[in-house]
Amino acid sequence: MCNTRKEERKYENESNATTDNPSQVQQHSINRAFDETKNNIGRATYEARKDIPCYTQAANEYHEQTIQTAREIGDSFMESQKEIINSVQLTWLPLIQRTYSMFWDYCLSPRWAVDMYARAIGSVADNTVAAARLVNNGIFSNLDSFRSSIQNTRDNVKEFSTIGVNVARAYEQTSRDTANKFIQAQPGLLV
Repeated sequence: MCNTRKEERKYENESNATTDNPSQVQQHSINRAFDETKNNIGRATYEARKDIPCYTQAANEYHEQTIQTAREIGDSFMESQKEIINSVQLTWLPLIQRTYSMFWDYCLSPRWAVDMYARAIGSVADNTVAAARLVNNGIFSNLDSFRSSIQNTRDNVKEFSTIGVNVARAYEQTSRDTANKFIQAQPGLLV
């Protein structure tokens, strides 16, 4: 399908000019089909290119949301643990410390255990954020690898196209040479 009226008129004029020779008509039809296909590919890539900002924005939003969610999970968990420990400490800590101080050193006190627990929870929150960062880095490195793969595919397709054209030209030349040798070998044959 043509893009504009101008192109339609161009094709009509070309087809009228080439109606004398059937091979020219066929060649014109082939060229027109390839031109239309090329235009369709151009339109499709333009449409796909228009969507790139949306994809970039979605990836950025995903990345920000992941980080924010990890922070909120860590904050929420730390607050709940803080409340639980504070409520238990107010009631039991004086009694437990007196009991522990009678039998063990202060290093085994509940306050020390609470401090260790709080550090462990902080470490889990930090590791969660680090893990989210690693996952995001993995995703983006895979996107870079995919981009490289796409570029290699493009280069390979160009090379295969060149090979196909070269083979077709060689086949055409070989066919001409063979036909010329055949004609020369048969002097009474008219072509």
